[in-house]
Amino acid sequence: MSHNHHHHHDHNAFNYNRAFAIGLILNGGFVVVEAFSGIFYNSLALLADAGHNLSDVLGLVLAWGANMLSQRSPTKRYTYGFRRSSILAALLNATLVLVAMGAVAWEAVRKFVNPQSVPGGVVIGVALVGVVINTITALLFMSGRKEDMNIRGAFLHMAADALVSVGVVLAGIAIAVTGWLWFDPAVSLVIVMVVVVNTWQLFRESLNLALDAVPEGIEPAAIRTYLTELPEVDQVHDLHIWAMSTTETALTAHLVIPKGYPGDAFLSRVSQHLHDQFGIEHPTIQIETGDPNQPCTLAPENRV
Repeated sequence: MSHNHHHHHDHNAFNYNRAFAIGLILNGGFVVVEAFSGIFYNSLALLADAGHNLSDVLGLVLAWGANMLSQRSPTKRYTYGFRRSSILAALLNATLVLVAMGAVAWEAVRKFVNPQSVPGGVVIGVALVGVVINTITALLFMSGRKEDMNIRGAFLHMAADALVSVGVVLAGIAIAVTGWLWFDPAVSLVIVMVVVVNTWQLFRESLNLALDAVPEGIEPAAIRTYLTELPEVDQVHDLHIWAMSTTETALTAHLVIPKGYPGDAFLSRVSQHLHDQFGIEHPTIQIETGDPNQPCTLAPENRV
């Protein structure tokens, strides 16, 4: 039996520390200004936006914390380090946004029943600041959104916010022009729908990763085929693929090689291929000869 570990860590933590710090200062300050304006001018759209922006600030804190944690070295107890915290942060981030949107929708429905006057000009002014701040923050995370789900959570959060603020600007203009008070809650509901649709994907993916599903974009059948078709290999079983973090994927597999251990060069080659072709950062491969007197207890497909 032989194990091979192939490490390839590509962390962009240092890039994002600055992004998180700038994002938190900008958004934290904006939430305070916006909440006060919403209360003072009695605008649901502003208060809803402030609530949503607050969930953003929490989301940024979460994502940053997880980003830092996932850099920490493994310990005797946490042998994988704290990598999975990035998955939990992405899941929590998505949940936060969905809960915040539920609150906005509830409030908007109440406002339909009992519309209240809103000074359009103030709403437009405050929301425009929001568009700028959220757009700047979203752009800070844009480069990492493809590789890291945790960074994507932060990016989506901010991009959704920029959208919300654009909607608030439109509501303000519409109310100023027409005097129709129902524009305020109507725009809130439209925004809720847009944000929920966008966030649902992140929620689903992060929940799947938290449950050790194969990460999206990795095809288990293709990996099984590759391993099975290796000239030395007779059979593949106990194949597992899961996410260690939002950026790293691990794999374990038992390869039945009747001729016995094929040497370190074989493992090195297979590990390199798994990394280059399938994005597997951390493969662990067990070699067996398939001795009928010593059958592997994990060979049956239904065994875990």
